[in-house]
Amino acid sequence: MNHLNDSSQNRAQQIFTVTRLNSAVRMILEQDLGLVWLTGELSNLAMPSSGHWYFSLKDMSAQVRCAMFKGNNRRVPFRPQDGMQVLVQARVSLYEPRGDYQLIIESMQPAGDGMLALRFEELKRRLSAEGLFDEGRKRPLPREPRAVGLVTSATGAALHDMLTVLKRRAPDLPVFIYPTQVQGSTAIGQIVAAINLANRRTEVDVLIVGRGGGSLEDLWCFNEEAVARAIAHSAIPVVSAVGHEVDVTISDFAADLRAPTPSAAAELVAPDRSARAQRLAHLHQRIAQAMARRQTAASHQFALLQKRLDHQDPKRRLEQQSQHLDELANRLQQLLASRLHQGERRLANLELRLQARSPEKLLAAGKRRHQLAEERLFALMAKRQSQADHSLAMLSARLDGVSPLATLGRGYSITRTRSGEVISRASQTAPGQTLVTTLAEGSLTVRVDSISD
Repeated sequence: MNHLNDSSQNRAQQIFTVTRLNSAVRMILEQDLGLVWLTGELSNLAMPSSGHWYFSLKDMSAQVRCAMFKGNNRRVPFRPQDGMQVLVQARVSLYEPRGDYQLIIESMQPAGDGMLALRFEELKRRLSAEGLFDEGRKRPLPREPRAVGLVTSATGAALHDMLTVLKRRAPDLPVFIYPTQVQGSTAIGQIVAAINLANRRTEVDVLIVGRGGGSLEDLWCFNEEAVARAIAHSAIPVVSAVGHEVDVTISDFAADLRAPTPSAAAELVAPDRSARAQRLAHLHQRIAQAMARRQTAASHQFALLQKRLDHQDPKRRLEQQSQHLDELANRLQQLLASRLHQGERRLANLELRLQARSPEKLLAAGKRRHQLAEERLFALMAKRQSQADHSLAMLSARLDGVSPLATLGRGYSITRTRSGEVISRASQTAPGQTLVTTLAEGSLTVRVDSISD
């Protein structure tokens, strides 16, 4: 019996309300998928007075509903329009009141630069999953390099800056230059070939690969997979020195060490005359690596805390309620328009009915009905008069047929006593009795002389 009760309780625990189910599905979507990158075409863009944006992202085969709240869309540097190709970063979520799967957009950018950023993140993720960026496979730089190799443009400012630093720090250090293009599609193969050439010649024991600053497109050859693999597979330790300090490339992750600038790279590889400076550089490197590890751990912890905060943050409910308010406002506008249309149609029907019940029309109809009734009354009266005359004639004829006067007219008479008793038998009289005889015209007073049966 207890087993049956336990089973019933377990089944009851699996019964969801719709609200609970939608809330659970939303939490699953937001926890498991987190932030995603998505590219597509804008359609059905709506910007209500609340300041939020609602639209769909579509491609050739599918579409998904999206909401971007005003706290985020204020940072969009352009005016989105239907048909525009964009790249967005979004949270996969569920709009609980309607049970609709949707994206909450955190950022938006045109698909041009955005696609490059997306390619960057995809390649970084894939190569990182292979272990190409693992710290364990990175090698330390030689403390006393025999020679330094520079893979860069022979005419760029970066080469001049590195040579200046190397000459200042270690004027006796041999430097080998492997000239290559550092911009455009042809630069990819040249950079790979220069790294491979340095490995074949084995004339240097550290390589600096890099160039000066530029746009994302200018630096893109250092974000190519072929260059990253050439750096990672190099038998010679490689320092990546691409662009300025704020520029980050795939080559930086693949190299044994990243330098913020070409000049800084030269500072790192060139031994200083002072042993103290060498120890400081070594300590600086260790501190930088430790800080990077701590930053990675802190970023991971922050992401976990942010996810927990998102599940408890009233901002999510406020976003849901704000979207629900926009939906209710839209439904109210539609309802008011529908009611107004119904009122106008009802007013038109009442006007038609009022015209149909106009006093003039009613009076004319009344006159027609009165005239018809009067005509029917006269016809009925004439018919009834004719019927009465005919009936009277019939009754008169029948009355004449049974009238005593008609009988008297044929020679018969009526004899009565003076008291008015009709004499129908001789035995009703006595001799000498006076009687009155009524004729067709006039009457006679007679006396009985004798009686015979």
